[in-house]
Amino acid sequence: MRVTKFTHSCLRLEGAGVLVVDPGEFSEPSALDGADAVLITHEHFDHLDVAAVTAAAGRRPDLRIFAHEAVLPLLAEVAEATTAVAAGEEFQAAGFRIRGYGGQHALIHPYVPVFANLAFLIDDGDTNVYHPGDSFVRPGDVQVDTLFVPMNAPWATIAESLEFVRSVRPGRAYALHDGLLNERGSAVYGKHLESFSETTFQQVAPGTVLN
Repeated sequence: MRVTKFTHSCLRLEGAGVLVVDPGEFSEPSALDGADAVLITHEHFDHLDVAAVTAAAGRRPDLRIFAHEAVLPLLAEVAEATTAVAAGEEFQAAGFRIRGYGGQHALIHPYVPVFANLAFLIDDGDTNVYHPGDSFVRPGDVQVDTLFVPMNAPWATIAESLEFVRSVRPGRAYALHDGLLNERGSAVYGKHLESFSETTFQQVAPGTVLN
């Protein structure tokens, strides 16, 4: 499995097919080039660029889009390409086996509405990748090979990020949801995760390919 980390929360996974997770408005348009399928964790603009995904579906009629049913009204223009999925559901997309977890966005504050959110475990038969979206939901007892951990968000603290990595115990971990940090913040947060995660942790630049 070849994984490319794009800006903020977008991943591109290439194996038997091309799967893109959370192409939001911060991520590079090239993330969607040649995509066979797209996973959307939730509806927020930093995870779903409606215009970009709609345009990609227009260019590639076979493109499939998988998301929680709450997200699908935003993609009504390409409804024929969309499939609703739920927490606990397993499905195939772009040659990968995928399972949804969670179902709810992490709490920002009781005053702020709570949105639907699905975490995705993506498996190619040899290795797996876990993308939690905007949550710290753990994938049960599954051994995670590669974990992407939210590094900074209105709903997160670095303490929660660190505890998430330590509780999942992945083979390796990389920063996710890091598009709002400057270099100083990244260095401070990254130092904690590098020092105390009990696994290999890195924050990588957009465009970095991970094998």
